[in-house]
Amino acid sequence: MKLDVIGIGNLNYDIIFTLERFPEFHEKISARGAHFGLGGAAANTISWLAHFGLKTGYIGAVGNDDVGEMHIKYFKSIGVDTGGIDVVEEPSGVAVAMVAGDDKRIVKYLGANARRKFKPEYASRAKFLHLSSNPPELIEEAVNFASQRGIKVSLDIGEAPLPRELEEKVDYLMMNEDEYRRKYGSLDLSLCRTKNLVVTLNGGGALVREGDKVFEVRGLSAKVVDSTGAGDSFDAGVIYGVLNGWSLLDSAKLGMLLAYLTVQKVGARSAIVPLDEVKRIAKELDLDLPFNRT
Repeated sequence: MKLDVIGIGNLNYDIIFTLERFPEFHEKISARGAHFGLGGAAANTISWLAHFGLKTGYIGAVGNDDVGEMHIKYFKSIGVDTGGIDVVEEPSGVAVAMVAGDDKRIVKYLGANARRKFKPEYASRAKFLHLSSNPPELIEEAVNFASQRGIKVSLDIGEAPLPRELEEKVDYLMMNEDEYRRKYGSLDLSLCRTKNLVVTLNGGGALVREGDKVFEVRGLSAKVVDSTGAGDSFDAGVIYGVLNGWSLLDSAKLGMLLAYLTVQKVGARSAIVPLDEVKRIAKELDLDLPFNRT
């Protein structure tokens, strides 16, 4: 069966503490709140897209443990094909975050994620591959594979290196402002040679380059409770839009809306709602998105 999108990335168990302040050296403090849930950047993106009715799959690895079982059970419950997920004899990945106001500290344990391998035969079923939080070798293998077979690929690069020859093969490159400045020295989007580029800005909004044209997307004002998963939600909006023939500008506007919903709740997937609900909210906020133009 052909799949619209296959995600490639980590599968984590997220533990998020919301704090009044961070503890001092050797100090114990009580959290204001705690959230426990499934996470992993590309997995969060795929979760949105599955809720939007797209045919989705995933390449990753989990441990032979309760957390690994939870990941597979959850994906199956929302219709994600799990044929690309390996179960290995290593504990599943864990991410612990402490959030105090606008500041956040994260500790990750890769665990089973370190055993993840690219699966060419499985990936060939996709119209679109989305990568986030992957090692350089896997990025190179997946991007080259997609380029050779005419499969569209989006890459949320994070801090991973991106060689220039690989950069040109990426259809949609996503990163935040700080990551872009570190890689290219400024916010000049012409310095990057990828086909299409989205750079999210500190404080909201994004810069979008579609071909040679650059646009700015204005952010939505929200009280940020927890920013975990906001970038992953943004990616989901971009991917949904381009798969439906939208302009990259409109796709980024949808991404902005999904990120806006995400930061108002604790946890990467707490804000996920069906597409009809997103359409209703978009209309309520007077956002001019293509699904409201019909």
